[in-house]
Amino acid sequence: MKMRAWWVAVLLGAGGVAHAAGRLEVHDAWVRAIPPGASMTAGYATLSNAGDAPVTILTAQSDTFRNVSLHETIVAKDIAKMREVHRLVVAPGGTIKLEPGGYHLMLMSPRRAIAIGDKVGVTFLMQDGQRIDTSFDVIEPEAAQD
Repeated sequence: MKMRAWWVAVLLGAGGVAHAAGRLEVHDAWVRAIPPGASMTAGYATLSNAGDAPVTILTAQSDTFRNVSLHETIVAKDIAKMREVHRLVVAPGGTIKLEPGGYHLMLMSPRRAIAIGDKVGVTFLMQDGQRIDTSFDVIEPEAAQD
């Protein structure tokens, strides 16, 4: 009987244990329309962590593109270069912007044509195994300059 009471106390107490968890939210997601003959475009969004632990994004994927990767634009000696980023950490309560001239998604080899007004599904793959599904609005390249 004492053993059963002990297990009940343990199980009830376990419910009150706090587990730190990150929670990725994706806002204002958009993709530049692909000009005729082009085989790639870029995706931009605001990534926020509404949780109380860091979230680590390892990569992204999309059924619309054969290849999706995280990139960062770096300027060295007045020359802009892109490099692939293999993990992007969003701090608790923090925000990272995927924007022109900074971090962004490279969306390469489209499987189908995309038109202005379409939505492109993108899934972010997290280090903890979570998959965050979102959609990106396809907009005119000129609208992205504003």
